[in-house]
Amino acid sequence: MTRAQTGDTVRIHYLGTLTDGTQFDTSIGGEPLEFRLGAGQIIPGLEKQIDGMTLGARQRLTIGADEAYGDHDPRKVQQVPRGAIPDTIPLERGLQLQAQTSEGIPLNVIVVDFSDQSVTLDGNHPLAGQDLVFDVELVDIVKAA
Repeated sequence: MTRAQTGDTVRIHYLGTLTDGTQFDTSIGGEPLEFRLGAGQIIPGLEKQIDGMTLGARQRLTIGADEAYGDHDPRKVQQVPRGAIPDTIPLERGLQLQAQTSEGIPLNVIVVDFSDQSVTLDGNHPLAGQDLVFDVELVDIVKAA
């Protein structure tokens, strides 16, 4: 049987859920996700679990937060004055915005709370702190040259 190995390009179909069953992503009904094993193109825990899978295998994989998007870092939650957000942007909880660090590096943030005086922004990945469950089918392996 053909096994996926570091350096191979693989294609998977997957259903990603939280441990409570809430779906956050899927490739089912669309094109499979393609990536090269060992290139760091997907979360580390999922990549490790796929390395060694056989072609056609289906598995349910649980990936801890530490091998997915990391723990939720409270230092990435900041409160800014309401005036720092343009009035043309209608605020709502869950709204994704792009900010810049003091060094000019783009940073994706999510509005978690707001008032007339301030806006609380979270710079953590939306799945930070979550253990993730993936139902995976390895549908193709292109062996490394």
